[in-house]
Amino acid sequence: MSEHHQGLEAATGSWPKALFFVALSFSTFQVFTAAFPLVSTQVLRAVHIGFLLMLVFLSFPAFGKKRPWQPLAWLLGLAGMGTAAYQWIFEADLIQRSGDLTSGDMVIGLVLMVLVFEAARRVMGIALPIICGLFLAYGLFGEYLPGDLAHRGYGFDQIINQLAFGTEGFYGTPTYVSATYIFLFILFGSFLEQAGMIKLFTDFAMGLFGHKLGGPAKVSVVSSALMGTITGSGVANVVTTGQFTIPLMKRFGYRPAFAGAVEATSSMGSQLMPPVMGAVAFIMAETINVPFVEIAKAALIPALLYFGSVFWMVHLEAKRANLKGLPKDQCPNPWKAVKERWFLLIPLGILVFLLFSGRTPLFSGMVGLALTAIVILGSAIILRVSSKGLRGAFWVALGLLCAGFFQLGIGVVFAVIGVLVATCWFLKGGRDTLVICLHALVEGARHAVPVGIACALVGVIIGVVSLTGVASTFAGYILAIGQDNLLLSLVLTMLTCLVLGMGIPTIPNYIITSSIAAPALLELGVPLIVSHMFVFYFGILADLTPPVALACFAAAPIAKETGLKIGLWAVRIAIAGFVVPFMAVYAPALMLQGDSLMMTAYVAVKAMFAIALWGVASVGYLHGKLFWWERLLGLAAGACLVMALPITDELGFALGVGMLAVHFWRLRRDGKPVVA
Repeated sequence: MSEHHQGLEAATGSWPKALFFVALSFSTFQVFTAAFPLVSTQVLRAVHIGFLLMLVFLSFPAFGKKRPWQPLAWLLGLAGMGTAAYQWIFEADLIQRSGDLTSGDMVIGLVLMVLVFEAARRVMGIALPIICGLFLAYGLFGEYLPGDLAHRGYGFDQIINQLAFGTEGFYGTPTYVSATYIFLFILFGSFLEQAGMIKLFTDFAMGLFGHKLGGPAKVSVVSSALMGTITGSGVANVVTTGQFTIPLMKRFGYRPAFAGAVEATSSMGSQLMPPVMGAVAFIMAETINVPFVEIAKAALIPALLYFGSVFWMVHLEAKRANLKGLPKDQCPNPWKAVKERWFLLIPLGILVFLLFSGRTPLFSGMVGLALTAIVILGSAIILRVSSKGLRGAFWVALGLLCAGFFQLGIGVVFAVIGVLVATCWFLKGGRDTLVICLHALVEGARHAVPVGIACALVGVIIGVVSLTGVASTFAGYILAIGQDNLLLSLVLTMLTCLVLGMGIPTIPNYIITSSIAAPALLELGVPLIVSHMFVFYFGILADLTPPVALACFAAAPIAKETGLKIGLWAVRIAIAGFVVPFMAVYAPALMLQGDSLMMTAYVAVKAMFAIALWGVASVGYLHGKLFWWERLLGLAAGACLVMALPITDELGFALGVGMLAVHFWRLRRDGKPVVA
């Protein structure tokens, strides 16, 4: 077998070749349309959904786990691409007769609707299609409902036009974001993942914390937080870092349910962690029309507090159960890991700089992706060169390329990548690196499927809500129940997010609740970004909520424990994190909404103290076992620190310090050590 065929076989791996090339074509189309505006935005969205549908029907069976029956799979997949071709070929005609559908338009719209619903059912189960089906039914039959919920009535052709041919249905803002920013950032993470970034993060976390008290669990928290900076996907994080961290935790005495819960809770926080964050962050930026950097800034302190609370809970549980870490000589040197793969941090650093310097996510993602490809290909070449001078010249050239990226046309950058690809092709052993890049392109397309399909299907909700105006009705109900009571409205919104999270992922959860609940919070005086971040935050926590906790069920087969038990532990571990969004509403400075850094620092310290107290009260252990009344004092102190009422801060600090003082005094009196 020739080296070319061996490389192709290595690249396709267990993928059927036809599916492999469909995924590769998908990623290639997305990269080129991001770099060069080859098609209109409507066609871009249509082709994006067409590729998604083809990938779903070729890889996900209708029922069970067997491979799809290929004739039917190709028929459905090509039908999905056919809807995109129709949008492309008849684009001008569709614009001219906007709202006046022909029989052909009706057929294409109906086919698209059925295919999107069925694709979502295959990928995510029945819950989300049922919820979207209820919204669709409301659009069709809502005129017969009593009272304020009734609308004026819409024909079937109006619903089809709204969902399949406008920019507020299947081709709405979430699909646009999925087809641009989200896909590029998923590819960016996929390239870094294939190049060894997971090993870099895991070795670094292992070297720093593996030998500490409860080390394996702390490694899980830190590595998941680091992975979150490039993946932004909770479930993907579980199945990558979890393969290593969960068995390690179990080996050192952690219960399987606790080990799975630590990984699930840590991984879900990846959607909050700047710079990449999760897909919801990009959708939020488009929805409320603010720069992405503002979303990232607002998320920074809450993300650090979230991971800090999980780390604290892990530490307390390790102390309570006396779970030791690994022997230090079995832990890798963290700085050696950085030294070996430091060049992988270059694209991440440039990406952070671009995002926080005001560049658009589309431009930043494109630059980050191109630099990642250049670094991977260039380092593969330079590591096979013996001359230190040539190695130094490469890194200097890369530095000049980064510095001059803004002046270079994207065509020049693609030319550089083309030269590096050609060099790797003819360099001995260089084709292995090209295989890595092919894997990254294909895996990126695979990771984009659940996100993209969710974005397409929730277009039903956006389309029906914008057509009927039901959002204002629902917001009115929340305001009426809350009776201008902000706390009650916040609790109702939180419960809405958590209940929805029992059946659907974070993206549709956010879109539904931001459409119907966030306006009510805005009406009560909560700042725009804070109201949407509140919904976003509880959408993440909802993915840890039994009975349908996606991250926990992803961890279940690795931990060899039921998803329900893992979910119950995950809620307990994340309990301190429930403080953060409420505190941000009462003190927006926690999300950097305001000009006073002193106020931000004060609120952050207050939040850390509240989280620490809630963690201690939840675990029932600090430097020794807590009495029941000490735990109640801790809970009361944390609750007081959350409220923004007169003297509640002072009362919270007093109760918290008093509880800690009594705890330490009692341990000293009983002759027990109080050191960590």
